[in-house]
Amino acid sequence: MTTDLSHLKADFPILESGVHFLDSGASAQKPIQVLEAMDRFARTSYANVHRGAYRLSMEATDAYEAARNRVAGFINAASPSEVIFTRGATTSLNMVAFGWGLENLTEDDRVLSTQMEHHANLVPWQMVTRRTGATLDHVRITEDGRLDMDDLASRLGPDVAVVAVTGMSNVLGTMPDIREVSRLAHEHGARVVVDAAQLVPHSKVDVQAMGADFLAFSAHKMLGPTGIGVLWGKMEALEEMEPFEGGGEMISNVTLQDATWAEIPHRFEAGTPPIIEAVGLHAAIDYLDAIGMDVIFEHDRELTESALSRLGDMPGVAIQGPTTTESRGGVISLTMDGVHAHDLATILDENGVAVRAGHHCAKPLMTCLGVGATARASFYVYNDESDIDALVAGLRSAAEIFGTG
Repeated sequence: MTTDLSHLKADFPILESGVHFLDSGASAQKPIQVLEAMDRFARTSYANVHRGAYRLSMEATDAYEAARNRVAGFINAASPSEVIFTRGATTSLNMVAFGWGLENLTEDDRVLSTQMEHHANLVPWQMVTRRTGATLDHVRITEDGRLDMDDLASRLGPDVAVVAVTGMSNVLGTMPDIREVSRLAHEHGARVVVDAAQLVPHSKVDVQAMGADFLAFSAHKMLGPTGIGVLWGKMEALEEMEPFEGGGEMISNVTLQDATWAEIPHRFEAGTPPIIEAVGLHAAIDYLDAIGMDVIFEHDRELTESALSRLGDMPGVAIQGPTTTESRGGVISLTMDGVHAHDLATILDENGVAVRAGHHCAKPLMTCLGVGATARASFYVYNDESDIDALVAGLRSAAEIFGTG
């Protein structure tokens, strides 16, 4: 590999056990820098934010809002006010579906999703279209697992109000051209909602250049903690939303009969927010930026290219989705003849390799692929060729046990 990040393994205490961790697509490991930042804040600076007039509260508020500013810079938002902290990408996508969808969709509207969506960018739209009477439609994927742009163009029309699309498939690794999707959708006046849970951790994202209206991602997939995610939205799109939750902090005034909302983004952040987690997300972004997102993307591409080449030569192994690294991220889903994905993952685990097995919260995609489940290996900054060596050895072990190939 020309992009060697193997020295970073030392920053991840959990890897000292020797595990070959290939499940970052589900949740990434945390470097010591993130763990220490959260621990230091909890020990020395923690208090509730925004409401307190005492020093600790003001310091905590500064740290929380500094994290918002850091996220805004990381994705090139036009303003930190466009950054809303949530519990995760799933909450962010539900917030758009229920906060924007219930307010704006009618029975005359259509919502376009795709066949490759994670359930988090599909099920909320099923729920909201049932309530509003809008129609839910789906863009096909091509035989090689990419978004069919011709099919997208053919399904767009003046009745399409929303296009909900993944930034990177958590099963196939496919990375649709979001800029082109946005251009086509906006020609018909539709809002574009991007599930970027897999994209933001691995690729440089510029939301202004991308052209979408909403974008969601989670901290825990980008070296940060669980319990915090981000919804970014263009201000004009956020102004079309109603709050998803009511309670403290999100109000300007409350009477016994009515309430008025706080300014954006606070109107969408009801209750005590994930304060320590925001500090962790800030530290995770610092860590990623120190490496460089372009370097990370190239590192993932090189690992994926190596793995695709080596796995493609294995008898009985079928790779689901694109078999080249063009417009593709570091996720490889595979099946092995005669071996269930869960059995495959169990044997790999016995060989010290951690992969995900199942439908990956994308059951409609599994139906399109004609499989019930896959074993999925996903790469990140702490992986190197030795992890692929272990994956290949584990797959060979499975083939021997089951007599395949």
